[in-house]
Amino acid sequence: MAARRRERPVAAVERILYTREEAATALGMSVDTFERRVQPFIRVVPCGALVQVPPEELRRWARDNSRSLFNKSA
Repeated sequence: MAARRRERPVAAVERILYTREEAATALGMSVDTFERRVQPFIRVVPCGALVQVPPEELRRWARDNSRSLFNKSA
């Protein structure tokens, strides 16, 4: 009989790349909107058909595209 291997606990691991679906969710939008409005303006990590997104690129895009909805001179 083979010796039984003890299972090691799985530690939480920080994600360094998101899928397009996760990136869209993080920004609060649909994947379609993400692909049209965000993806062309950020750096991505292609891996075959999989396109992954660094979270810092999402933060940069949000920072660069934020603006006030109110006119400060009014």
